[in-house]
Amino acid sequence: MAAGLPDLVDCARLADEAAVLRRDYALGELPRLTDMLAEPRGTLSATFAFAKSASGRPGVLVAIEAAPKLVCQRCMQGFALALTGASEIEFASSEYPEDAEPEREYFRMENGRVSLRELAEEELLLALPIVPACDSPQSCGRAPSYATGGDETADATGDMRRPFSALQDLLKKT
Repeated sequence: MAAGLPDLVDCARLADEAAVLRRDYALGELPRLTDMLAEPRGTLSATFAFAKSASGRPGVLVAIEAAPKLVCQRCMQGFALALTGASEIEFASSEYPEDAEPEREYFRMENGRVSLRELAEEELLLALPIVPACDSPQSCGRAPSYATGGDETADATGDMRRPFSALQDLLKKT
């Protein structure tokens, strides 16, 4: 984030002005994301378009772009994943306003202010896959061989081994 730009902003004032703000955040400085990253390098770019919602509350359209290097859950190696996301959010002074609409997202303000970094980080977390995995199982370091039914793997020499073949022998003995 550029020096001198505040992170906590007045939602109502920005919505009245229909302000559009752009911020960049270092991925390594986002506390809820750091455990998921293979490397803390990279940038989260976020755009915040403030406006009044139909209910009259201040709101914002948060749009993000990032390419974090995540840990593949098949091979445990790092891979870059390009992500985008956008959400319309209304601000409220309580967790769930009395006149809340079920299909709307609400974000709680503290004394009429919100943290732009928290909004951007939340949107990035929503854009992440539940289980990060490389794009192609064939290029993934430890992915099972789907062509052979998944019970064969190649060893370091490239020869196929059948890890469950001993079970077949045990079944024959019983």
